[in-house]
Amino acid sequence: MSEFSVSLAKLASEANLTVAYTPCELEKIKVTATEASRPGMLLAGYYENFDCHRLQIIGLTEMSYLEEISPSLRNTHLEKLFSFQPPAVILSRGLQPLSEMMQFAKQYGVPVLLSTEMTSALMGVLITTLNTELAPRITRHGVLVEVYGEGILILGDSGVGKSETAIELVKRGHRLIADDAVELRKISYRKILGTAPANIRHFIELRGIGIINVARVFGIGSVRSSVEVEMVVQLEPWDRTKNYDRTGLETDYYDILGVKIPSILIPVMPGRNLAVILETAAINNRQKEMGYNAAKELLAQLGLQDDISL
Repeated sequence: MSEFSVSLAKLASEANLTVAYTPCELEKIKVTATEASRPGMLLAGYYENFDCHRLQIIGLTEMSYLEEISPSLRNTHLEKLFSFQPPAVILSRGLQPLSEMMQFAKQYGVPVLLSTEMTSALMGVLITTLNTELAPRITRHGVLVEVYGEGILILGDSGVGKSETAIELVKRGHRLIADDAVELRKISYRKILGTAPANIRHFIELRGIGIINVARVFGIGSVRSSVEVEMVVQLEPWDRTKNYDRTGLETDYYDILGVKIPSILIPVMPGRNLAVILETAAINNRQKEMGYNAAKELLAQLGLQDDISL
């Protein structure tokens, strides 16, 4: 069970659900479990290990079974289901609730929602939304941009040039997701979704100018609400005593909630065009994802490395 919650109203909107019965406004009903279940075992009489925090979805199989068993047995199992008071019972495939369902829903205060989607498709939409809304999350001080479809999280000390680089990228046709505070959510074991807190979304701070609304200044096509983080770029003032990577043979990683994200360190000094460097980094990262590494190809051509995968 997640420490976060999402309203039943948002889930109903995302999955295009209609209301057959609700004891109160859907906005007031919170869901905390990241999974949705089909209560087939419970309706067959096995009540152990039932997770009452999950949304319960009744499809054609469950409905056909309920219609075939005796009325007394159907009442027993349905009352048991609603007595657990799950966040909601959802009927898929355009099925209509049985009279007993409505009776027990009102008795125990359980919402009954309807969907015209196939059961598996409905579960997919609900679980995807739940995994996003209830995902573990942290907030990092940085800037998140989308460059050639790659989500790039720019980190660095205050004043190093993160926002200035982002605004130059926007002018070059790329998109801003978040400035200053970036909310990072772990939506799967290998994916981090980045977004901006709602109250500062589309805004960026430029020293000497102030705060601007990027969507208003550059157009709605210059912003995006969220993006998967596929690379981390760390900016730091150039240290002439430090050796920086000059080949790109080895890939460094930045840990975000246990997910390893490819990371590069870029030194900042006057005259370096960071926007162009980040554009090149985005393309290079995509090439590596597709199995091509320019440094390995060069070494192979020089005869310094024989067995490589380009």
